[in-house]
Amino acid sequence: MLNLDGTNSTRTIGSRVLCTDCHNSEDNREFGGIGPNGPHGSRFSHILERRYEFSQAATPGGLLSNLYPSPDLSINGPYAMCSKCHDLTQILANTSFSDHARHINDGFSCSTCHVAHGMGAQNGSVSGERMLNFDVNVVGPNGPAPISYNQATNSCTLTCHGHAHTSIAAPGASPAGRLKRTAP
Repeated sequence: MLNLDGTNSTRTIGSRVLCTDCHNSEDNREFGGIGPNGPHGSRFSHILERRYEFSQAATPGGLLSNLYPSPDLSINGPYAMCSKCHDLTQILANTSFSDHARHINDGFSCSTCHVAHGMGAQNGSVSGERMLNFDVNVVGPNGPAPISYNQATNSCTLTCHGHAHTSIAAPGASPAGRLKRTAP
């Protein structure tokens, strides 16, 4: 975990995420500040300890109204909350998903595809694995097909930013071919 100033914390990352790991005063003592520990108020929305920008769309699957292309990955950037525990340079290196860098550099926030609270599946097509649980205020179904994620091919079926995405079901699909964009 990172302290508020971006240096490494002496606190280790455990197997449980506590509410106060994210919902905390932005100047808390636990991570190097001088303010109170706990969610006693924050200048960031949702009483988050650090800055986090949520993607927004007027309609599910429509164009996003707030993009952060090629985001600042520092402790002051739009995804500073995520970088407290996740190494964003590894995310942008596509170590876990071949299209992370493209999506992030296009300006999409992590919450477009990932849920922070680790809740289970909302439907049978999205299992909650890899903390995937699409923001239905931002993404929509791809025609009659439900919003879904295929872990075997690491791809999804949905409509986002005006583009229909279709899961590639072929086993062993190349990373570059896992996301098939079709015309809206």
